[in-house]
Amino acid sequence: MLGIMSSLKPDGQGADPLRKEEKSRAETSELLLRACHDLRSPVRAVCAHAELLLKDREPNQSADVEQRVGFIVEGARKIERLADGLSSYAIALAIDERAFRQTRMDAALRRALAKVDQDVRESGAVVTYDMLPCVMGDPDRLSEVFENLVRNAVLYRDENSPRVHVTAERRGESWLFAVRDNGPGVPAAYVERMFKAFERLSGKQTTAPGLGLTISREIVERHKGRIWAESSPGAGTTVFFTVPAGEPDRDQATVP
Repeated sequence: MLGIMSSLKPDGQGADPLRKEEKSRAETSELLLRACHDLRSPVRAVCAHAELLLKDREPNQSADVEQRVGFIVEGARKIERLADGLSSYAIALAIDERAFRQTRMDAALRRALAKVDQDVRESGAVVTYDMLPCVMGDPDRLSEVFENLVRNAVLYRDENSPRVHVTAERRGESWLFAVRDNGPGVPAAYVERMFKAFERLSGKQTTAPGLGLTISREIVERHKGRIWAESSPGAGTTVFFTVPAGEPDRDQATVP
């Protein structure tokens, strides 16, 4: 009887550590989503009123006024993009593996490419991929991993037009995916830092919040996989990640 009572201690002292971790993740996710939701309304109000100031500016007003209002608008938009990034991270925290299903990774990649289509076209990038398999996972989140990796390859480029190639290789009970680019690359000593939140190693000023690889790592690890990168200056970057394999008879998906 004493043993039973000890397992029912208040404040979850006898709870399964995994359940406590899941509860903590869920609470953090909800907090972030609520904060981002409440943040967007005042940020949009700032943008709207600043743009009205520009529209109603008197012809004889100093050009400095327009420039300063422009800084306000751009700053507000950066905050909004940060809120979007934190929302994506919050959603990744709350991934529920009980909802995983057979996911065609070729379809997931195509959805990702549709979302980054403008960036791809403006940069002159070419994205190619081999035949990709089916895996067990969350289709939307796995598509987001591809979206983040392709966007990074397009964003952090040198003077050459970006070239991105996606491959997959069976490794035991998992599939190993590789997203290779021909970008400037980074020193090997700094590769791990790429996955830290808000890190920007290229020195290039961008409008991205610097959360893409952090979100991708969270998604992959929630799928019981791992993600890492290999890179060197002038030799491009390859990001690898693993995902548990799907059913044997559906592993191979035909690329149209």
